[in-house]
Amino acid sequence: MTISKERTDAGFSRGKALVSKGDAGYRAEQGSDYLPGVSAESVGSTVLWLGIATIPPGKRTKAHVHERHETAFYMLSGEELELWSGDELQHRDVMHRGDYLYIPANVLHVAVNRGAEPAVFIGARNEPTAQESVVLYPEMDSRVP
Repeated sequence: MTISKERTDAGFSRGKALVSKGDAGYRAEQGSDYLPGVSAESVGSTVLWLGIATIPPGKRTKAHVHERHETAFYMLSGEELELWSGDELQHRDVMHRGDYLYIPANVLHVAVNRGAEPAVFIGARNEPTAQESVVLYPEMDSRVP
C-alpha cells in the first residue's frame, strides 16, 4: 500500500506524523495567553488546536463565547480558577489543579484567577486557527465581581 505524501497549500506534509516545538505565544482577544503546539499555523492542522493556556495571577478574561468550537482544558497548575458561565454569567464553578473543564460552543463565560500563581492549562479545541471564533460581550463584563 502506498500512502500519499502530497503537500498542502500551507506546505505541511500529509504523509507522516509531525513533531512540533510549538508556535509563538500570543495573547488572545479575550485576554488569556496561548502557546500553541498543534494548530493550523504550526503543523497545518485542519480541525484541531492543542496547546497551553495561561491566565496570569489577578487577571481575568473578557466575557466571550466561542462561536464555532468546543473547548476542553486540564488544569496543570495554579491555586484555583473561577469560571462564570451561562446567559447571564449566573453559574460559578471553581477549578483546581487536576480538574477538567468542558466549554460547549456558544456558552458565555469569564475565567478569573484571583490567586497569586498563574493558572496553567493544557487545552484543545476543534478549531485549528490561532484567531479562533471568539465573540466578545463587553456589556456582560461587569456581571462578574
